[in-house]
Amino acid sequence: MVKTYAVIGDPIDHSLSPNIHNAAFHSLNLDCTYIAYKIPKNELVSGIDALKAIKITGFNVTIPHKIEMMKLLDEMDTTCRVIGAVNTVSNENGKLKGYNTDMVGFLDPIKRKNLTIKDSDVLLLGAGGAARAIIVGMIKEKARKITIANRTLANANELAGFAKKIGGNVNVISLQQANELVSEYKFIINSTSIGMKNESSPISTDSIGKNSIVYDIIYKPINTDLIKKSKENGATIIYGYEMLLSQAACAFEIWHKMEAPYTVMKRVLLGGV
Repeated sequence: MVKTYAVIGDPIDHSLSPNIHNAAFHSLNLDCTYIAYKIPKNELVSGIDALKAIKITGFNVTIPHKIEMMKLLDEMDTTCRVIGAVNTVSNENGKLKGYNTDMVGFLDPIKRKNLTIKDSDVLLLGAGGAARAIIVGMIKEKARKITIANRTLANANELAGFAKKIGGNVNVISLQQANELVSEYKFIINSTSIGMKNESSPISTDSIGKNSIVYDIIYKPINTDLIKKSKENGATIIYGYEMLLSQAACAFEIWHKMEAPYTVMKRVLLGGV
């Protein structure tokens, strides 16, 4: 019997997850298939009922359902609870268990490059859902200080409040201030969507240099303006596709209880971005 997996969201056409997971299934001869399933914003309950009816084995959750989906889970892991969002679900005999692989997916590429977060100063651009997972990861890895820069300061302050509750040393600045202070940070992380449409970098890259580690979580295009300019300045680069790949590998391991074929998944992912 073929096991079915899916990614749910809206829009969903651009998702690379089916390619990544189907390549992994194929390489390991697993009798599984992975589909993209569009569920519009207000139709989550009926969409999940439909997935349960076809006995879906597991699914990934993307925008706009990552918070709303939590209400439909039977249980969730600690990371999911702390971050307040779910992106991976397993269905065991009709019981839905939620996980969040954003934090692990974010940290894994840093660890693969043997870069140290402990005692580092971090500049985080953006204060949305991905930023929450990044902050949880950075606090867990004992970053010394995290500075949030965002267009809407109210959102940044809300995120800072959340971070302080879980033990983070966090402050908030404007994007304008970030331009002036960027050289003081070891990690510069873009968690905004600025760069997806080939716009110019959300901050000035003039002070980014060879001691900077620049991590842009946008995976399409691979070389955003922030990455291109930072690379020219000699910074260490972490690409958005690396986070996407680690998240996919993590979801694979939750569902299949075996190591994900990372190299196979990477090859197919880079063909798609």
